[in-house]
Amino acid sequence: MTRWQVELKHRPEKILHSLPADVRRRIAAELDALGDDPRHPGCEKLQDHDLYRVRVGDWRIVYTLEEDRLIVLVLRIEPRGRAYRGL
Repeated sequence: MTRWQVELKHRPEKILHSLPADVRRRIAAELDALGDDPRHPGCEKLQDHDLYRVRVGDWRIVYTLEEDRLIVLVLRIEPRGRAYRGL
């Protein structure tokens, strides 16, 4: 099975490093799972956007797929209330 490369934009990477260790570990585990299958059953496609999201507790990971290069590009790691603003 082909593995996808997970890349984080600058802001999500910065947010990830600022989170408490337990939350960071859970999000990192989900990012690793996205590398195996970016459309696994816990993921949802956002309506009216070419974006996907996955829940990690109260946090959301919003990402897009670059299918031709097998890249999962993480655009946001935000708390639920802020994750979808400005999309």
